[in-house]
Amino acid sequence: MKKSNVAIPATLLAIICVQGGASIAKQLFPAIGAIGTVSLRIVLSAVLLTLINRPKFLQFTKQKWKYCALYGIGLAAMNLIFYMAIQRIPLGLAVTVEFAGPLFLALALSRKLLDVVWALLACVGILLIVPWQSNNIDLLGLGLAFLAGMFWAGYIVMGGKVAKIMDGKDAVTTGMLFASLVIIPFTIWDGAVFNLTPTLFIKGLGVAILSSALPFSLEMMALKKLPAKTFSILMSLEPAFAAFSGLLFLSESLTFLQWISIACVIAASIGTTVFSKTSVE
Repeated sequence: MKKSNVAIPATLLAIICVQGGASIAKQLFPAIGAIGTVSLRIVLSAVLLTLINRPKFLQFTKQKWKYCALYGIGLAAMNLIFYMAIQRIPLGLAVTVEFAGPLFLALALSRKLLDVVWALLACVGILLIVPWQSNNIDLLGLGLAFLAGMFWAGYIVMGGKVAKIMDGKDAVTTGMLFASLVIIPFTIWDGAVFNLTPTLFIKGLGVAILSSALPFSLEMMALKKLPAKTFSILMSLEPAFAAFSGLLFLSESLTFLQWISIACVIAASIGTTVFSKTSVE
């Protein structure tokens, strides 16, 4: 119980940080674009984490290097694709569609009927949030958000594996360094990051702290103490936080039906979390 009591608040705090950081990041898009913003976030996070955690790289085994590399590649892909999605569609919509990845993971790991019921409720929520009646549906944006969700599921699986064989701080730091190596070629190719100014750099630093350095450390701690299924469902609160963040900081409003869909996702999250606690007790 003590482990769960620490891990669940850590996961929720990570969600708040990520969505607040995403709102700031989206404000940088007009100047340096999605690729420039995500590269600034990842590279600065890697530098900060390396300076703070100072991993003992010489003590890493081949297995640790391999897992960290896969973790970092997934991290880079998930963030790059997601930022390209929110450049085209509202933050709350993107995060809800992205949640399809953790949802499918939860379904794959479920062994009880009630877990499937909660997951299907979350699935209904995801379907409702898409503006099917609108003629302005950005299919590419929705597709990118869905693809980011698949990498999100991979991140959850790899994060859980890495957390079992090494210290969480070392894993996050090393994974972020690998993510930087993956993202830098895209940054140079895009070229928008060269429009960076001191003011934009400071905002980028804030994005790095809120969206990567702090939340990924919290998530790594949570993954060490929670089953992947429970962590996946807890993360279903992301759409609600994203929608509120988009509304407060970006003036991105959603329809009544879309808010109902978010409520479905939250209900699924609460139901699964409570059920998991009961089963443990």
